[in-house]
Amino acid sequence: MKFTAKQIADLLQGEVVGNADATVETFAKIEEGMEGALSFLAYPKYEQYLYDTKSSIVLVNRDFQPQQEVAATLVRVDNAYEAIARLLTFYEQATAKRTGIHPTACIAETAQVGEDCYVGPYAYIGENVVIGKGSQIFAHTVIEERATVGENCIFYPNVSVYHDCVIGNRVILHSGCVIGADGFGFAPGANGYEKIPQIGIVTIEDDVEIGANACVDRSTMGSTYVRHGVKLDNLVQVAHNCEVGSHTVMSAQVGVAGSTKIGEWCMFGGQVGIAGHAVIGDKVYCGAQAGIAGSIKNGNVRIQGSPAIDAKNFARSSAVFKNLPDMYTQFNRMVKEMAQMKEALEKLQNQ
Repeated sequence: MKFTAKQIADLLQGEVVGNADATVETFAKIEEGMEGALSFLAYPKYEQYLYDTKSSIVLVNRDFQPQQEVAATLVRVDNAYEAIARLLTFYEQATAKRTGIHPTACIAETAQVGEDCYVGPYAYIGENVVIGKGSQIFAHTVIEERATVGENCIFYPNVSVYHDCVIGNRVILHSGCVIGADGFGFAPGANGYEKIPQIGIVTIEDDVEIGANACVDRSTMGSTYVRHGVKLDNLVQVAHNCEVGSHTVMSAQVGVAGSTKIGEWCMFGGQVGIAGHAVIGDKVYCGAQAGIAGSIKNGNVRIQGSPAIDAKNFARSSAVFKNLPDMYTQFNRMVKEMAQMKEALEKLQNQ
């Protein structure tokens, strides 16, 4: 599909600077631009590429003022990054979805598969599973007994959804994602560790996206909850009986220990670790590799470090930490000088 600069500007309530009839049919990064491609400029450090890009149209922020002549047609919008996301979503939605049941798929007689669904090669749909209309289940995905899947979901190859789990509408699960594996529950005994049965489920609400090889464990009792709009990156681990509040996002390798409650609109950088039974308030922003050992109150809290502390305090502490070798040398020199002064003073007093 081809679109003109004017059509794009009309869609985004933007303003064309240049050839309103310039057309594009694909997307490209601004530094890898090509004729017929649409790019965007959202960050100043990429401005240098704007003046040489071969892209036909570039989205820029409305207040952007180029410092040199630009060959490409510009479309000024309120937020270039948000605008490109809208266009990419529009482009994806315009692409025809797969439909139909592959002959090698294994679907139980009691399962209910909605209209316009796709079930790929060697996928397994268990007894009494319910799948809403328009959902796409790709190759080798397993959905076990009595699980419920909403409408317009996408489960990429090799996703595993264990028995009885509940998944909402428009949920995206990437390859290798596991929903509903047993929580890590073991009771120490005289002869080792005795497994505690995990008889609960996982509930994933609408508009959640979970990355490749991420795991959300089923609860011991009740449910582990991933609330509306949550986004989890690859290799994230959410343990049993946790609750992740709506619109919270987690980067790769975040680990959340059991029975932790996380509020809404939180952000966790890569490799953050959260101890069990913690209660994390709303709008808590945590830097990469931080270790959260206990509960944190609501309200635009920014933390970093392990154990995690206020982010500004962490930055000041880091500045001191990198100077510790020199400070240690100075300290030893001061101790030596003080000892020499003390010795000299004692000699004077004994004269």
